[in-house]
Amino acid sequence: MFTNYQEKVIQAFFDSQMTFREEELAAIEYADFGLNNIEEEGLNLLVYVNNERYCAKELVLLPYQTCPEHKHPPVNGTPGKRETFRCRQGKVYLYVEGANGLDETLIHAALPQKNKQYYTAAKEIVLLPGEQFTIEPDTYHWFQAGEAGAVISEFSSPSDDASDVFQHPYVKRV
Repeated sequence: MFTNYQEKVIQAFFDSQMTFREEELAAIEYADFGLNNIEEEGLNLLVYVNNERYCAKELVLLPYQTCPEHKHPPVNGTPGKRETFRCRQGKVYLYVEGANGLDETLIHAALPQKNKQYYTAAKEIVLLPGEQFTIEPDTYHWFQAGEAGAVISEFSSPSDDASDVFQHPYVKRV
């Protein structure tokens, strides 16, 4: 039995016009990052493959849902995870390090008010369907869906969630 939240996420996957097997949909990870505020700060992931060479995932963000700011640091002699986000559906507001200070009046996204002090990356990249952007390793970033939500394909070097570093000190990823 799925919750209303899970049903919305699964519907977003279906609305993307991609095909998913039942066992894939049953394996969706609904990440609330330990913040107990999943509809505002959360991420929904379907992992196709994650091995020692590469990783491929589909991500769903519901309308205005935000993935908290984090980075993928060097681990065990690797430079950290490099990832490319390709917007499949909706609009994605992606923020990476590089601009001087985050001024919420100058960006399109609406910061999660309860935890806005943990969002600092300010260089804005807006992704529409068919557009993509590569985030370099060890770069703080966060992202938010627009009003219609978003479906994002992620292609990356291996993913090691346990090594991710979040700005918010109480985030629990694994």
